[in-house]
Amino acid sequence: MAHWLEGARRVRSPNCDERPPGCDVELLIVHGISLPPGEFGGPHVEQLFQNCLDCSTDPRLSDLAGLAVSSHLLVDRRGKITQFVPFDLRAWHAGVSSHRGRCGCNDFAIGIELEGTDASPYETVQYETLADITVALMQRYPRIPLANVVGHSDVAPGRKTDPGHAFHWPMFLRLIGDRWRK
Repeated sequence: MAHWLEGARRVRSPNCDERPPGCDVELLIVHGISLPPGEFGGPHVEQLFQNCLDCSTDPRLSDLAGLAVSSHLLVDRRGKITQFVPFDLRAWHAGVSSHRGRCGCNDFAIGIELEGTDASPYETVQYETLADITVALMQRYPRIPLANVVGHSDVAPGRKTDPGHAFHWPMFLRLIGDRWRK
C-alpha cells in the first residue's frame, strides 16, 4: 500500500502539506459530500479538491469560492475510489476539530469522503468499499483502533453533521468485523 491505495484512481490535490514531525496516523474520519448539494456523479467534488471549481456556475456553490480543501480518498456512489492525497501527507478535510481532547485532527487523521448527503441513504457498495479500505488502513496503521474510526460530526460537533443520520454505522462496523475474521 505504501502511501497510495492500490487500485484507486489518483488525482493529486494541492490542498495538503507535511504532517508534523513524529505525528503518526491514529484516526480515520468519514465524511459525506455532494456538489451541488444533493447531486451525485458530477465533476464538482474533484474540481473542488483541485482548486478549479467554478463556483459561479451554480448559486449553491457560491460559499465554496476560495476554499482550499481535500481528502485522502473519495468513494463515489458506485464504490469507485479516487485518491487525492497520499496517506503520509496531511489532507485538509477536518478543519477546526478535536478528538479525545487532541486538536487539529488533520495532523493525525486520514479523511475519507463518501459521495452522499446527511439524509440520503448511502449505497451498499459504498459501505463495502469503505469497510475494505478501513481494514487495509487499520492493518497499515496499527495506531488506528476501531474506536478511532469516526464521523466528521464527531470531531467537529456543532459545526459539521456529516456523514449524517443516514449513515448506517452498525452495518459499516459489522462489515469491518466480517473482514477482520477472514
